[in-house]
Amino acid sequence: MTRKSTEAPHEKNAIELLKSDHEQVLQLFAKFEKVKDKEDETKRELVEHACSQLTIHAQIEEELFYPALRDVLDERDFLDEALVEHDMAKQLIADLESMEPDEDLYDAKFTVLGEYVKHHIEEEEKEIFAKAKKAGLDMDALGADMRDRKHELMKELGLDIDEEEAQISGVLQSKTKAGKKPARHPRA
Repeated sequence: MTRKSTEAPHEKNAIELLKSDHEQVLQLFAKFEKVKDKEDETKRELVEHACSQLTIHAQIEEELFYPALRDVLDERDFLDEALVEHDMAKQLIADLESMEPDEDLYDAKFTVLGEYVKHHIEEEEKEIFAKAKKAGLDMDALGADMRDRKHELMKELGLDIDEEEAQISGVLQSKTKAGKKPARHPRA
């Protein structure tokens, strides 16, 4: 159940929040292409950051956005397909988490993950968002719920909520309360 929209007008609605996530993760994949031949620690930071963002993004879609659409739409096949795409991405994320940057196929797996994600984003922004806009949902209230859940998940991972802003400006450091690397991703 989503709350009634009482958020300040500057807050992103559900679609704006998801689009912002899309832009941020696409930037990370583009940066990876520039650094994949460089030192392993830079690659590891980038991959861990992207995987954290993708895990959180998929979870808020699966917990809030897709169920809200499922409740109001008759046609649901596209949501099932999106969930299958999420599962494929989660498998690649799990593979990457168990690997070191200097291992064979590390770069290839992250590149393929990027291709899956780009395809998913294209379909989501062209098809799913269009259907969502027509569905009559309160996108402001749904966006507030999604933002709150995203912040909860970031806390669970030990990520600083301000990391989103740092990501936009190109800073790729994951911050934790203890100053250590972020914890592994929760499984949706």
